[in-house]
Amino acid sequence: MNTLQNFSKGIIKENPVLVLVLGTCPTLATSTSISNALGMGLAATAVLLCSNIVISALRKVIPDKVRIPCYIVLIAGFVTMVQMLVKAFAPALDASLGIYLPLIVVNCIILGRAEMFANKNKVFDSAVDALGMGAGFTLALSLMALIREVFGNGTFFGLSIPVLADNHISILTMAPGGFFVFGLLIAAVNKFAPNKPKKKDFGCAGCPSAEICGKTSCGDKEAV
Repeated sequence: MNTLQNFSKGIIKENPVLVLVLGTCPTLATSTSISNALGMGLAATAVLLCSNIVISALRKVIPDKVRIPCYIVLIAGFVTMVQMLVKAFAPALDASLGIYLPLIVVNCIILGRAEMFANKNKVFDSAVDALGMGAGFTLALSLMALIREVFGNGTFFGLSIPVLADNHISILTMAPGGFFVFGLLIAAVNKFAPNKPKKKDFGCAGCPSAEICGKTSCGDKEAV
């Protein structure tokens, strides 16, 4: 895999939110406005980049038996640094993101890339992987936030949009609306994304209902 493929896979093919379905909690919670989505995406990308670089550099030093606790300690340190910077230079964003900013520590995307990629690859490749995954995460959050803010609040970056401001769909800013938009985007990616996995027919071997069903495979239309 070359550098471009390593970077681009996180945007579409292995998008952490819309394909791998990781980081769902902050995705739904912070995608009510575009500013929040961008803030969360950039913060997570910064932590992901720093943690991937350090974990990759120390991959031969960290004992295998305690690698997960070591990863969590490193990630927590970077999250604390990012949170302090946000508090100092963007207090409004810090207040808006609330508990979801420190919860980056347990974000499955961060720990997952550390375990699956940074632990097995060189520093440069791990940094590119982090940037790609971070870009994919930020893009997914921003796309969700664009739909939810524009049609749910009738605003764009907090600015009122004529007509939509008086005819907005309030439920889109709530939890049910978040799940609805999330499902639509996953369906769209599943429909139009290239290199989709093909459906497999595993047959009836080992199925406890095979005798009752009377078919030779799940794809059969009629019973044998």
